Amino acid sequence: MSFGGPGNPYQPPYQPPPSNPYQPPPANPYPPPPPNYGPYVPPPPYPNPYPPYVPQPRPYVPQGGLLGGLRGAEWPPLRDLLRGLRQRVHGCAWVLLLVPCTWFVVPGLMVAYVFARSARVRAHRLFPPRAHRLFHDPQVTRLQKARALSAAAMTLALLIAYGKPEDFGEAQEQYLMRLVVTPPLLLLSAPVVIAVLFRWAPPHARPHMRQRVRAAGRAALWYVGAVTAIPLITGLVVLLEREGLSTPDVPWFTVVLMVPLFWLLFFLAFATGPAVRSGFNSAEVHAALPALLTGVLVWEFAIISLAAGGPPPGPPVISVLAFVGGPASVCAVAWWEIHRLQTRHGVRLRG
Repeated sequence: MSFGGPGNPYQPPYQPPPSNPYQPPPANPYPPPPPNYGPYVPPPPYPNPYPPYVPQPRPYVPQGGLLGGLRGAEWPPLRDLLRGLRQRVHGCAWVLLLVPCTWFVVPGLMVAYVFARSARVRAHRLFPPRAHRLFHDPQVTRLQKARALSAAAMTLALLIAYGKPEDFGEAQEQYLMRLVVTPPLLLLSAPVVIAVLFRWAPPHARPHMRQRVRAAGRAALWYVGAVTAIPLITGLVVLLEREGLSTPDVPWFTVVLMVPLFWLLFFLAFATGPAVRSGFNSAEVHAALPALLTGVLVWEFAIISLAAGGPPPGPPVISVLAFVGGPASVCAVAWWEIHRLQTRHGVRLRG
């Protein structure tokens, strides 16, 4: 029995001949690590397959409803407002715009919004809504609110206890009279108080105050010009309608005059509140000027109310206390505010 041979099925498997011990070793299949690579060195950056995120501009969407969104610091342009309302208002509401009776209302509202936005931007540029105090003091604000609520409660208590039915009507008339009288009275009182404060101020602070007085004066002139122009334009429109009824150009002149009239009315509506609260930007002139103006105006209002409606109702002692107590409490809060400005922020009244 023989083993081996080409037909032997039990031959050992083929083995390659042994390698030459003098040949060089094969190449290293593992490349060396990059330089300066270790546990504290970040790996090389890899290309990002995704493009960077670029936020797209979104249309204006009023938050908290239409009135809540327009109550903010800035009104959007009409195009952005309509684009935002298109996403919030139901489609059935837009169908109503196709009704012929609304064709004259919607364009009027759009034009009114454009006029109101333009006047509001100008009014808030001249009289910023939150510029009535140069230094915000929460304790002073809380005390002012508490004094205002207590004064309203005392006035109501006096009217209920000692007042007559006609006294309630007089109280409402005096409140409306104060709203009308406050802007012109403030325009007359502010220069006097500013002159006294300018006299008290140290010499090194007067150039800065003089520059601020000029800026506040320009804003006040805008307000005075608007108040003066409204009756002049109204009188001119009435005169044209009375004297020129036969002239065909009178309606066109009336329309031309009504355009600035509506703009001025919107301007006064948005500028009166911030102008009165800030004393026509008096805080920019001096930090203590709003408190001084408040102390002066409250006594002027008391004298005007006494001359127009008489003393408060009640016995003589209570009437005198009610007449003196209101302005005195306002002056006390104003002087406490000035004291805090002096101790906390270094504001000086005298040089």
